[in-house]
Amino acid sequence: MLALVKTKKGVGNLELKEVPMPVYDADEVLIEVKAAGICGTDIHVKHDNFPYWPPVILGHEFSGVIVEVGKDVKNFKEGDRVVGEPHTQACGKCYLCRTGNIQICPEKRSPGWGIDGAFAKFLKMPEKLLHRLPDDVSFEEGAVVEPTCNVVHDVLERGRVEPNDFVVVLGPGPIGLLASMAAKAGGARGVMIIGTPADEELRLAKAREIGIDHVVNLGETDPVEKCLDLTHGIGADLIVEASGAEPAINSAVELVRKKGRITAIGIPAADRTNFAWRGAMFKVCDIIFNLSTSYTSWDKAIGLIASGRINAKAVITHREPLENWEQVFDDLENLHGLKGILIP
Repeated sequence: MLALVKTKKGVGNLELKEVPMPVYDADEVLIEVKAAGICGTDIHVKHDNFPYWPPVILGHEFSGVIVEVGKDVKNFKEGDRVVGEPHTQACGKCYLCRTGNIQICPEKRSPGWGIDGAFAKFLKMPEKLLHRLPDDVSFEEGAVVEPTCNVVHDVLERGRVEPNDFVVVLGPGPIGLLASMAAKAGGARGVMIIGTPADEELRLAKAREIGIDHVVNLGETDPVEKCLDLTHGIGADLIVEASGAEPAINSAVELVRKKGRITAIGIPAADRTNFAWRGAMFKVCDIIFNLSTSYTSWDKAIGLIASGRINAKAVITHREPLENWEQVFDDLENLHGLKGILIP
């Protein structure tokens, strides 16, 4: 089968090549991949900025149909439409696994970087990580379930959006846009999203299109003044940091109210970031760091997409066959797209 493979360490080294079919175990299923989303992680692997074990097939955001099942699989069958949690090879024994946090097990090896992923016609997955995709959710929307789970976990479960909260989202990429919709679905009275002049043509325009309450281009409007004006001088209840950029990270401290919350999703490129620690101390704010998804976030995310409260289709800008991967990667890296979907 044809697959997009990171062949060896180093910048680049991505190649479309023929690889063997996956061999699944008794507790696993074989999935025909119908759609696979390009994540920032895939781009980081391309540029050698994320852990990975080559040669490895990229891709962990996917939807598909089960075509074969292992002999010990009990709850799924051929023909089921599914998505899956990327938490493979968690050890099940460490304190993190045993407290329900398999997503951050140090032994975890997810599809797309630790083991072969979804940028191929077929993918194997353990039954225990599967979730059913409703018939009224398209495969393309299904490929956006995994990033939606991230914002559900980080914004709703850990960021704890409450009714009448005012929420500010930093970074209008796919995660920021999904986070904005999640905050609205969670009961926020208002959401403000902030981007740079480079975001104006596509990302901020998309934010307006999907109905975000307040869309701010920081090249034209002072976001702190705008936030204080909208909150009667108090500041935002919750800041969602979805950019990973040092200036945005520090602006979170200026934007948040005293005793407010900052939930961090964006991963900085550098190992260390200068941070307004003293300012955060005087705000007495809670800072929540996040990575990956919880079990509970998956069915919540699927339900929010199925109900239309999160418009997953809105963030998809590219739908291309696997053979066109290079152009889609380039467009996403150069801010000429949001979420790219590859069809193996």
